[in-house]
Amino acid sequence: MASKAISLSVLVPAYNEQHLVTECLNRVTLLAECDFLSSIEVIVVDDGSTDLTPQVLADYARARVQPPGDGAVQRIQWSFCRHPRNLGKGAAIRTALEKATGDVTVIQDADLEYHPRDLVKLLTVFLEHDADAVFGSRFVSSGARRVLLFRHQLGNKFLTFLCNLITNLNLTDVWTGYKAIRTKLFKSIPLAANDFRLEPEITIKLAKRQARIFEVPISYFGRSYQEGKKIGWVDGVLALGVMLRCAISDDIYQADEHGSRMLARLARAPRFNAWMADTIRPYCGERVLEIGSGVGNLTRRLIPRTKYVASDINPLYLQTLANLGADRPYMETVYCDVTDLSSFPRIDAEYDTVICLNVIEHVEDDRTALTNINRVLSSSGRAIILVPQGPGNMGTLDEVLGHRRRYTRQTLSTLASKCGFSVSRMIEFNRIGTLAWFLNGKVLRRRRFGLGQILLLDLLTPLLRHLDAALPLPPLSLIAVLERPKSPT
Repeated sequence: MASKAISLSVLVPAYNEQHLVTECLNRVTLLAECDFLSSIEVIVVDDGSTDLTPQVLADYARARVQPPGDGAVQRIQWSFCRHPRNLGKGAAIRTALEKATGDVTVIQDADLEYHPRDLVKLLTVFLEHDADAVFGSRFVSSGARRVLLFRHQLGNKFLTFLCNLITNLNLTDVWTGYKAIRTKLFKSIPLAANDFRLEPEITIKLAKRQARIFEVPISYFGRSYQEGKKIGWVDGVLALGVMLRCAISDDIYQADEHGSRMLARLARAPRFNAWMADTIRPYCGERVLEIGSGVGNLTRRLIPRTKYVASDINPLYLQTLANLGADRPYMETVYCDVTDLSSFPRIDAEYDTVICLNVIEHVEDDRTALTNINRVLSSSGRAIILVPQGPGNMGTLDEVLGHRRRYTRQTLSTLASKCGFSVSRMIEFNRIGTLAWFLNGKVLRRRRFGLGQILLLDLLTPLLRHLDAALPLPPLSLIAVLERPKSPT
């Protein structure tokens, strides 16, 4: 562990904690003694306190921004900001998160219920197990725990049980105040809750992002309501609503240049993805490179193989794919830009199959992309290429997804020939999708499919896949099975 190091951002939301916040921040300075932390930043947000908290923090800031000769404390960079009015814990965390720059971000409440010495245990898991998130649990075997508020604990366990039903996780403490999350992942998740509903929102959206979540035991020194505890039964009732909303929502990505939000919605159709995987599976060999794997919707259905390399250019997807491959020794996850041959991963034996679905329509030079695929294939290797069909169907959905073109059988065949391939088979795929694409992208000019449409598609897929060839519609997609001619003997 000594050779590894991570940087840490500590987010401290504070509201009316004039008597405790100074001691809390003093305890945070203990992290400066941790030898595997390369840097530490503490971001304190006063959430519109009406007591003396603003003055206390101002005094603390003056003492810490230019610290005395304590070398350990100097390792910590301090940042203080204030909301003009109380907006809630969730809002304070979002404000602080915008400023976070560390590898890992952890939430530290400004009271004294959680002790920062336990953070070292959480952070160690990131180094030892490549975690995406680590929760500190108050309800597994741990150190000292103040005995207090039985009915509050019952409510916590009931809400954790409901959250586990939604996520299919086996967490013991969803409402823990100690959540450490990789900062890039944390920032990429849209968070809406302004109060304690943030806790299940974070958990459910992490689960939907297929994050590797761990728990470690922590000590807990809960305080009574007379001592200033703020969460109550009303927060528990409100949590039921946010859990239901998050359960049905696929709003798990911030808007980005990769169209992640649209792809998250399309991922809500597992039967459709299975249909696509079943269509290409007969043409897949044992040494496979998949370009543009996304979050692995197809990958899961095509493994195991002797060697399977999943790739993408989106760093968020690459982390999800790395999680998928963590316990699969035959699987590798790499960055690969289809237009840059030098980025292509190489293996000892050349690939007998390259899968490239919904990728080459995104790039400016599709000929270079297909030529690069040809160059990494073995003699008589095979490429499986899926592209959108029908130039006349270009619309707003194509704009959102970054499509530069749509193809016809002739244009795809001509492109394949120019890149040294022969067309073994051209499969017309998903005719009913053409109607939905035209209606949404051309007529209604929507920029996203409705969730109801996606769920209906998934429900009807078992029927549609059997009727597809008979429908009097052009296909939404073309799947070209391309072969590389055998080298002359």
